Amino acid sequence: MTRTPAGPTATATPSPEPATGVPAGAPAGSSAGPAASPAVAVPEPEPAALRLDGVGLGYPGAEVLTGLDLSVAPGEILVVAGPSGCGKTTLLRVLAGLLPATAGRVLVDGAPVAGPGAERALVFQDDGLLPWRSVRRNVELPLALRGVRRRERAVASAPWIQRVGLAGYERHLPRELSGGMRQRVQLARALVAAPGVLLMDEPFGALDTVTRAAMQDLLVRVWRRHRTTLVFVTHDIDEALHLGDRVLVLGSAGAGPRGVVTVPSPRDRAAAATPETRRVREELLTLLDAGAPAPAPSEPAP
Repeated sequence: MTRTPAGPTATATPSPEPATGVPAGAPAGSSAGPAASPAVAVPEPEPAALRLDGVGLGYPGAEVLTGLDLSVAPGEILVVAGPSGCGKTTLLRVLAGLLPATAGRVLVDGAPVAGPGAERALVFQDDGLLPWRSVRRNVELPLALRGVRRRERAVASAPWIQRVGLAGYERHLPRELSGGMRQRVQLARALVAAPGVLLMDEPFGALDTVTRAAMQDLLVRVWRRHRTTLVFVTHDIDEALHLGDRVLVLGSAGAGPRGVVTVPSPRDRAAAATPETRRVREELLTLLDAGAPAPAPSEPAP
């Protein structure tokens, strides 16, 4: 077990596309609609490094976090935990380039983050699927926005639909899917364009216990194959211990980071009962209790 202080060294729903496309599995020579533009290559995954130097989060005059210095290695899974309102979601939005930092700088592979970029994908608790698009066409959407041709989108999306266990559901609409299945579609949509960084904001928080565990296992299988750098927000300590290489604990709004804890045996469910993991769990609970806001004083009895 290793703990380091958080101070010294830790894409959004797009607009719809016209409703056309080639069915999954169509012959290589098939065509649909008018002539397509020149082919646009779909990149291979390339895990990216993240660095935050003296980063402040929030809004002018209302910062929720200050002085965050953190490095995340390529291919690492960093879990972020903390009480409500501590800046977890704001941190993801700053990393995604949807919000500016109020102080400091955010770097991806050494380049400053100045806005959203194709190398970063953001997954929300609400799946955000477009209800009029089928499973396949929701998964294809990031490629469509990049100008990838229809036939190539179908070819690129098919293996991702299979990897998340939705083969046979390509033509289904979101309303025809369970909550867990919709999250699988969102995961495939986030990864189909091969981002170097995947940012996940409590994506399994609304799922039942069994489905949540299944989605955690699916995420681990996909990550082991592609090793995308992953920043994952959760309120669940056991989820944090299962998924994360390290856990960043944030304090209540304005309190700053509490610390970064290294997980002894990440992604090994059998390790949950080991003495080392139990000690780390207690350490995380202590940090979370220390970072939680103090309870409001009770009113004196009349």
